[in-house]
Amino acid sequence: MSDVGRESLTDKVTSAAKPDSEKSYIEQATDYVKGTLDSAASVVQPQQEKSTTQKVGDALTGDNRNKDVA
Repeated sequence: MSDVGRESLTDKVTSAAKPDSEKSYIEQATDYVKGTLDSAASVVQPQQEKSTTQKVGDALTGDNRNKDVA
């Protein structure tokens, strides 16, 4: 389960597993928008309010710019 406004780790993995060459333009655009919004949400959400799976997902995708660790 993801935090409010965040893309779930499962969705991130599923999206990354399928090469862009096999995605339609709509799928690629959707992935881009979701990724951009998730990155923005990652930055503004304090670390102490993130679930463990979101922290792991942020670390794996590089969206861990928010260093507000409590």
